Amino acid sequence: MHSELVDIPFDGRGIRVEVQWLRPERAERPLVVFLHEGLGSISLWRDYPAALCEAGDFRGLVLSRYGYGRSTPRPAEEKWGVDFMHRQAREALPALFDALGIGPGRSRGMPWLFGHSDGGSIALLYAASFPQAVDGITVLAPHIMVEDVSVTSIQATRETYLRTDLRDKLARHHDDVDSAFWGWNDIWLDPAFRAFDLRPLLPQLRCPVLAVQGEDDEYGTMAQIEGIHRYAPQTVLLKLARCGHSPHRDQPGPLTEAAVRFITAHTSYLK
Repeated sequence: MHSELVDIPFDGRGIRVEVQWLRPERAERPLVVFLHEGLGSISLWRDYPAALCEAGDFRGLVLSRYGYGRSTPRPAEEKWGVDFMHRQAREALPALFDALGIGPGRSRGMPWLFGHSDGGSIALLYAASFPQAVDGITVLAPHIMVEDVSVTSIQATRETYLRTDLRDKLARHHDDVDSAFWGWNDIWLDPAFRAFDLRPLLPQLRCPVLAVQGEDDEYGTMAQIEGIHRYAPQTVLLKLARCGHSPHRDQPGPLTEAAVRFITAHTSYLK
């Protein structure tokens, strides 16, 4: 499918963000915005966004964050801080939505966020920071805190990147694969990143939340989504057996069924 580049301001300069629209002609239907994982991009979602939007008769917007896919690469000397996901949620995503006419009273309407891993954390941050600007969120394997299992698996991914063909495989999906990989890997393995903790912000969530975790997730435990429910009791939990860190790849059928039902049930004009 065709993607395009959108110019937005970020960090005192202009950057370009790669976006792809799905079923834009369905103007009256819910708009689902897909936020990818720490090494993801538009192309790494593969056909899942299109399949979900087809199943629910939704519109879709898929994007590659700054540093990923065909978006502006991160300069090699630029080191991300503990707040890199906060900045994506509070600066880059609002700027993109403003450029595209998404939000309260805007031409393309209110978004539903659908985030995976780091993208799930960004969805939580956006919804907590702008509670009136989102209809609801679905988060897959989100991080609300740093667990030992996450750090151990990310260390292993570093070795895989250095010693196997993982770099070549990822290079098919990113204009600057080293920008994408090291921006993510370096900050996650920085001891300072242990301070990352979204729990104090979660009570600010006002929208419906569907939180999904695989029982075999190698990057996080059920404590992540159970923590969301503890601080935001409106959260619905979906725990998937025979599922690792990527529910949309490991259990696409049950995930799609649950997400379509959830979005439809919480969209007032569809009832």
